[in-house]
Amino acid sequence: MNKILILLFISVFLGCSRSVATKTKVRQPVDTIGFAHLAQQMDSIMVRIGRMNKMQDCAKSNSDKKEVFRLAVCPYDDYTYAGFLYAQLLRSVKAPVVILFGVAHKARSMGIENRIVFDSWKQWSGPYGNVSISPLRNKLIEQLDTTIYMISDTLQNVEHSLEAIVPFLQYYNRNVQIVPILVPAMPFERMQEIAANLSRGIMQVTQKQNMQWGKDFALIISTDAVHYGDEDWGGKNYAPFGSDTAGYIMAMRHEQEILDSCLKGPISTEKIQRFFTYTVSPDDFREYIWTWCGRYSVPFGLLVAWNLGRSAGNMPEGRIIGYATSIDHLRLPVEDLGMGTTANASLRHWVGYAAVGFE
Repeated sequence: MNKILILLFISVFLGCSRSVATKTKVRQPVDTIGFAHLAQQMDSIMVRIGRMNKMQDCAKSNSDKKEVFRLAVCPYDDYTYAGFLYAQLLRSVKAPVVILFGVAHKARSMGIENRIVFDSWKQWSGPYGNVSISPLRNKLIEQLDTTIYMISDTLQNVEHSLEAIVPFLQYYNRNVQIVPILVPAMPFERMQEIAANLSRGIMQVTQKQNMQWGKDFALIISTDAVHYGDEDWGGKNYAPFGSDTAGYIMAMRHEQEILDSCLKGPISTEKIQRFFTYTVSPDDFREYIWTWCGRYSVPFGLLVAWNLGRSAGNMPEGRIIGYATSIDHLRLPVEDLGMGTTANASLRHWVGYAAVGFE
């Protein structure tokens, strides 16, 4: 009898241990204020975006519901500010596997640079249940030299730029799988080297599995556009044109110049390097010259796409689906959903949002 009790205890203990181990392999969200983390929140947000589009006539976007994007550049700010752009853009990402390139905000404080960063999670928490990490991740890692990547759950756990996108992907496809990659600071030449290696790995792995770019896998780059103003930016002044209406107009012109000269039309190395030149200091690759948070994720993701497009003989072409700022439109109401804002919005503190789709 004692032996039976002992065996039963061991069985229950091991079962509980396995359960706990499984739970710990699910990455939990960092930001539950700016982004949805519950199904009821996400359902309500999508209904409200539809209503707001009709009210503001925003439905006349440059997005066509029938198009399929192989690559997308997507905002990651609070849904109340940028939610409608997520929806307009990500509804055209239809692949069941999505490789995500994100900003690595805390990488510098952790001494991480010159390498891309994967995680080791098996799943990420999503509003409609856990989102699986694609087996593609580990297959890609096997193709890469250890000098160009690292695995850091510590960095991934504190980063919010990719978790913002996952609820929208899951809304459109409950079975979507992801491959999260963070892009810390690095010089352009190093970026080219790593992107070329990662692209070769993507091609080798996807070709073996007969996966088509756009149909079976897609790329998404996470970035907010300019962070502008002279207030509440950690004591820094990000308002080179001033923080009044005239400065706002001049900043908008500069943003449009970046979009038109770097992200519209066929991808090219010249356009990618031009974006890097617009946003990164020529004296120190770790510093801004124009405050796009995606000053590394954008050129890196574009370089990966350029390599894939060149190999396939079919270069993606970008179209601006929409551009907005945190102060140029009505906010999506989210407070009653237990959500809100993670930063204020005024002429002295605002953020730009670019949504760009590449077919």
